[in-house]
Amino acid sequence: MPQPLDAVLAEVRDLLLDPALTRAVAAGKRRGFTPSVTRAELRPVALKGGPRLQIVTDDGSRPYTRNVAPGAEAAEAVDALLAEPFGNWHVETAAETVQVRVTKKGDAQIHRAATAGPTVTQSHDRAKQWLLDPGDPLFTVVGGTAAKRRQVDAFLRALAATLPDELPQTLRVVDLGCGNAYLTFAAYRYLADRGVTVRVVGVDVREDQRVRNSAVAEQLGCAEAVTFVAGTIEDAVVDEAPDLVLALHACDTATDQALARAVNWNAKWVLAAPCCHHDIAAQLKGNTAPSPYAEITRNAILRERFADVLTDSLRSALLRLRGYKVEVVEFVDSAHTPRNLLLRARLTGAAPDEGQRAEYDALTAQWGVTPALEKLLS
Repeated sequence: MPQPLDAVLAEVRDLLLDPALTRAVAAGKRRGFTPSVTRAELRPVALKGGPRLQIVTDDGSRPYTRNVAPGAEAAEAVDALLAEPFGNWHVETAAETVQVRVTKKGDAQIHRAATAGPTVTQSHDRAKQWLLDPGDPLFTVVGGTAAKRRQVDAFLRALAATLPDELPQTLRVVDLGCGNAYLTFAAYRYLADRGVTVRVVGVDVREDQRVRNSAVAEQLGCAEAVTFVAGTIEDAVVDEAPDLVLALHACDTATDQALARAVNWNAKWVLAAPCCHHDIAAQLKGNTAPSPYAEITRNAILRERFADVLTDSLRSALLRLRGYKVEVVEFVDSAHTPRNLLLRARLTGAAPDEGQRAEYDALTAQWGVTPALEKLLS
C-alpha cells in the first residue's frame, strides 16, 4: 500500500545513519524530475582515522567518492541525497532489507525483508560471489529471479574475462538484438562501476522494445548513457563505431549479421551467444556427407547437433582469419539452457597464416557448406 513519501524517507534517513547499515543504493528518477547524479551508493568503511560513511555518486561521466565522518557531516550528506528526486532506494542493514519505489503519484511503495546479520567473512564471500550485487536496483526494475541473476553473473564474468584491466576512458558498447535489454543494462552497470565513461546503444528490430527499454533506462537514471534504436542488425544506424559488440542469443544468421558488423567496425572485443543454427543444418540436409561420416547426418537430431558445432566452429575460424583471438566457452550451465555457448573474441590484428586458410577451405569444401558469415564478409 502506498505511503506518504516524506514519512518513508525519514525512515530511510534513520537507516542510512544507523551504525548497522551495510549498504544502500539510490537510482532512477521520479516522474518529471531528474537527480543531479544518476546513482549513489553508501556503505560504512573503516579507515585509519576511524569509521566513515563512504558515498559514491555517479553523474553519468565518472564516479566520485567521498568519506564523511559520523555525526553532523554524515547527516548533512545523507540529507542532500534524500533531497534528490531518486525513484528507488535499496537499503541493507544487519537486520533488514528495505526497498522503496516512488510511484507516479509521488507516494512511496515500501517492501521490507528480514535478513540475518552476516559475519565479516560471510559479507566478504557474498561480495565476491556476484559481480553485480543482487540488491542492485536493476533487479528491482527488470525482475530478479535466481535464474536471471545467475545468467547475469555468468555473462558479466565472461565480459570481465574478455576485457583488459585497463579500459579506455570512454567505452562505446553496442548490443545487437538486445531484446528486453536486461543484459544490456547489466553490462552498463558493471562497466560504469569500473570507473570509465560508458556509452551503450541497444539495437532491436521492434519499436515497442525500443520504447520499453528507453523507459527502463529513464527509471534507472541512465537514459543519457544507455540509448536504444529500432532497426535490423544489418542496417540500424549507430553513430559511433563501438569498442565492444554484444550479440546475445540472436537467432540463426542474425548472429552472423552481428559478427559481420563487429568485424566491419573493427570492434576490439566481441561477445556472441549464438541461438539456433538452421542455415548450416539445411545445407547439410541437402548434401551427401563425406565418407565415413554419413552416420552423423543420417538422423535429423544428430544432424542438427552437428550443425550447431560446425556453425560455431566456422564462425570462430572466420573471426581468426580477420585478426581476432577467439575462445568458445560455456555461457551458463547447460542445466539452465541448452543454448549455452559463448564466442569470446578479442581483436589482435594478427595476420592469418596459410595453414589456417587452408584448414577453413578444406572444412567447408568437405562438408559442402558456405557459412552466412563468409557471405557477409566477402
